Amino acid sequence: MQLQDFLDFDAIKTALPGGSKRALLQQLANLAGQRLSLDSAAILASVSEREQLGSTGFGQGVAIPHGKIEGLKRIYCLFARLAEPIEYKAIDARPVDLVFLLLSPPDAGAEYLKALAAISRVTRQSVTLEQMRGARSRDALAAVLMGADERDAA
Repeated sequence: MQLQDFLDFDAIKTALPGGSKRALLQQLANLAGQRLSLDSAAILASVSEREQLGSTGFGQGVAIPHGKIEGLKRIYCLFARLAEPIEYKAIDARPVDLVFLLLSPPDAGAEYLKALAAISRVTRQSVTLEQMRGARSRDALAAVLMGADERDAA
């Protein structure tokens, strides 16, 4: 599975105001709710519940908040680069500025794990992270993500 299979490239945000972890999760839930015509409160509740189990800040400034959503038909992902890094309680204690919101249907166990692995593969390369932070537009950021996806598949 690759990013292009589940990432909403039209919804990429290049300078989302984060503020706080709670405010960020609310913004992402609202955006996903609008894009998917689903209840943003249910999205926020699912993601927040998962966050209670442990931070989804995976290190190097990357977070992958995720949750299972009733009524969702397929794996769905939003990407946002924050205007300013925020405290996220990441495993390496670094602030977060690159966020992938990953949502899945409740019964999509294997597909969900494949999507999480695809995001992880793309974000483990420091060169890719630098390019993501340096991209000046949504299209440039989408190109970086697609390029990383393609390099990973090769």
